[in-house]
Amino acid sequence: MKRNDVIKMCALALAASMLFCACSGNTGSGTAQPSQEPKTAEPEEPKTEEAKPEEPKAEEAKSEEVKETEVKTEEADDQAKADEVAALIDAIYVQEYTPETDEQCAKAKAAWDALTEEQKQLVEGEYADYDYFGRDTGDASLDDPLNQDEIGEKEILVVSFGASFNESRAADIGGIEKAVADAFPDYSVRRAFTAQIIINHVLAREGEKIDNVDQALARAVDNGVKELIVLPTHLMQGAEYDELKGVLDTYQDKFETVKLALPLLGEVGDDATVINADKEKVSGIIVDSALKDNDYDSSKASAEDGTAFVFVGHGTSHNAKVSYSQMQTQMDKLGYENVYIGTVEGEPEETSIESLIDKISEDGYKKVIIRPLMVVASDHVNNDMAGDDDDSWISMFKASGKFDDVQMQKIALGRIPEIEELYVQHVKDVK
Repeated sequence: MKRNDVIKMCALALAASMLFCACSGNTGSGTAQPSQEPKTAEPEEPKTEEAKPEEPKAEEAKSEEVKETEVKTEEADDQAKADEVAALIDAIYVQEYTPETDEQCAKAKAAWDALTEEQKQLVEGEYADYDYFGRDTGDASLDDPLNQDEIGEKEILVVSFGASFNESRAADIGGIEKAVADAFPDYSVRRAFTAQIIINHVLAREGEKIDNVDQALARAVDNGVKELIVLPTHLMQGAEYDELKGVLDTYQDKFETVKLALPLLGEVGDDATVINADKEKVSGIIVDSALKDNDYDSSKASAEDGTAFVFVGHGTSHNAKVSYSQMQTQMDKLGYENVYIGTVEGEPEETSIESLIDKISEDGYKKVIIRPLMVVASDHVNNDMAGDDDDSWISMFKASGKFDDVQMQKIALGRIPEIEELYVQHVKDVK
């Protein structure tokens, strides 16, 4: 073969080889395939794990902390306002009257009125509580404080311990005052209280001004009274009666005549066996009233029915406490075997509630009716005797489990007509 022929053959082989590479694909076949985009890898599914609470964000945690601080601040502010009112009440819960007393009473009431209901519930002091201003004690407008001027030359000054309960003040003390006014139309009847604490309470809560004894006597002097009769509605010749006498002594030369009537039970007497006409009358009146109110014809009938009557007085450490023992002696002498005399203070000792619960149970009575041996049905009757607390008389009698039935009847002496007439008689005795 010629050299030129060899060269031509090599060139042809090389061209064929290049043409084959250009036309063939990467599949290994001789047919060309369309080009394909590379596949994108799918993301793997996350493994399932127990859900964890998200941590609170810093801003949210701070917000909750701020809210809690605001609540605590608000509660502290509420208590501070309530404590301020409690302090104002404690400041007027005193027996001494000063030139600032009236203003203090008004300030206490204004501060109370400015509280919310929730803040009022927080009021608590040495003497202060929600009830001082918040308790409903009846309509004060029904009461007449009898502190008017233009008295004239003849006055009967009716002096009572006092009553903060509006209804009781009008019905009990007011009942006696009206009976006296009706019996002595030619005299001006005026009022005085011996308890400045109660005077302040009524003034602060109701805006009703009641004279204390010194103020009432000064009013009488300023009005030109010449003939003065003082009628104490106190039960006995105790500490209040002694204080009244002491104030009267300083006014003896201010009037032409000054006469002091006896209290309800008359003179004290020396011991438990000494009784008098006043104690006999009072005993008969209060027992008859209780029997009538409970549909009994006689004391014997009530005893046969298993009923005991308990008349509860205040009690005192004064030597006049023997009056309670004398009243028990009087009940026994009148044949009232199912009538018992008690005292809130438990003085004398035999008048304590514990002693009476045991005695009445031992005597076999299963029904107990408790009534006041007090002129007015005020704090002692409504709280110490008839209150909801565990240490009230009604609560303790019931809790003893010794009686089938225990009742509280809040009929104070001042609203019994026969008792009112006895006070009228005491005025006649000195007139």
